[in-house]
Amino acid sequence: MKTTRSVLADQATDFPRWFQDVITKAELADNGPVRGTMVVRPYGYGIWELLQEAMNRRIKATGAENAYFPLLIPESYLRREAEHVAGFSPELAVVTHAGGKELEEPAVVRPTSETMIGEYMAKWVQSYRDLPLLLNQWANVVRWELRPRLFLRTTEFLWQEGHTAHATEEDARAYATRILTEVYRDVMVNLLAIPVLAGRKTRRERFAGAINTMTLEAMTGDGKALQLGTAHELGQNFSRAFDIGYLSREGRRELAWTTSWGSTTRLVGGMIMVHGDNAGLRVPPAVAPVQVVVLAVKDETISAARAIVTDLEAAGLRVTLDDRVDQPFGRRAVNWELKGVPIRIELGPRDLAADAATVGRRLRANGKSTVGLADLVSTVTRAIDDDQVHLLAEASARQAERITPVTTVDDAVEAASSGWASLPYATLGEEGEDRLGESGITVRCLQRPDGSLPIGDNEPDLIAYVARSY
Repeated sequence: MKTTRSVLADQATDFPRWFQDVITKAELADNGPVRGTMVVRPYGYGIWELLQEAMNRRIKATGAENAYFPLLIPESYLRREAEHVAGFSPELAVVTHAGGKELEEPAVVRPTSETMIGEYMAKWVQSYRDLPLLLNQWANVVRWELRPRLFLRTTEFLWQEGHTAHATEEDARAYATRILTEVYRDVMVNLLAIPVLAGRKTRRERFAGAINTMTLEAMTGDGKALQLGTAHELGQNFSRAFDIGYLSREGRRELAWTTSWGSTTRLVGGMIMVHGDNAGLRVPPAVAPVQVVVLAVKDETISAARAIVTDLEAAGLRVTLDDRVDQPFGRRAVNWELKGVPIRIELGPRDLAADAATVGRRLRANGKSTVGLADLVSTVTRAIDDDQVHLLAEASARQAERITPVTTVDDAVEAASSGWASLPYATLGEEGEDRLGESGITVRCLQRPDGSLPIGDNEPDLIAYVARSY
């Protein structure tokens, strides 16, 4: 019988190939018919749905409301904010013909919706009483990627994008920071079990048209960086371009301060890259579409296995029954291991005779034991909670171990060959960023020495975290 290791590339020797193998073999997604597009299969979409539901609750808790805006944006809208259109021009897909004739004005397939939503904010905001205006939409976007990779960079992907308008710069900054920490970081740490660094992007790395970009950076299993979520302060750039103004309490016409923020299906890619091993996926229980699979080994154990499923579902767990007894048991077990289901319960004739079941814990090394049926629900429930905590602790320890403090740019380049480096930004500067770029390394974020978010680019004693990235 083939083992999982024979169908996956080895992580240590070819991490990118391993990543693609996992996506395919675990039935998360397939390549779409147009280069760079992605078909998300039910198991992969199940993970995204759980993330979406959790994110949506948190976004609404901050006061934002969901809306929907068109996929097609008049080209003239993008050209109103010069830095924005320049930043996205290489990635734009433009519709020039429709209905059998050439369009009077080309329409851009949205790469992001600042310009579209800015047009409507200008209509909807008239007075200080209309602020803050807090909007979010769940949608797809298109960015024509030169080097697409499933769940990381695809031509079309799913995301949420938030857009807000505020009366003051301070209010805009506070709200964007709240989204980054109370929504994004909370989901990444407490659901995906991914430790992330929260920081400020340098000028050259920030979002096109923004005055500040805040980011959350994760470390992948091969020691590279992966940006998982961003929140942008747009200042008054888009308000000026789209005339998003309001009448203040004092009766003066003022420009609003706007923000935008987003997270994507890249979160699924991050989960794979941070937690996966040579046996395949390891899915955190909080976002596992199937938290427990119960495998009936023989026909005579199907009825008892079905009863176990009923008991576990009554305890609030997401459970599935595998009663495909006409297929080799070993192959079934390996496939569930590959899919990363946190708990696997095996019920064979001997188990049943002993009034017990065999419990395997995917997130623990050698995590297999025999558990009496009377204690099964409590044991599995406890294991689900424990393994969620364990996965975060494991990833946090690996991240801490592979961040190397250095004092020179040359040392940073060397450290970034196998992990991340941290060094004073005053030592690095923009000239140092150029030198890092020659080696394919970027500044992932800037932090204050205490780990908090900087407000400005030129604060003293900022620490730069640098790495190669996906």
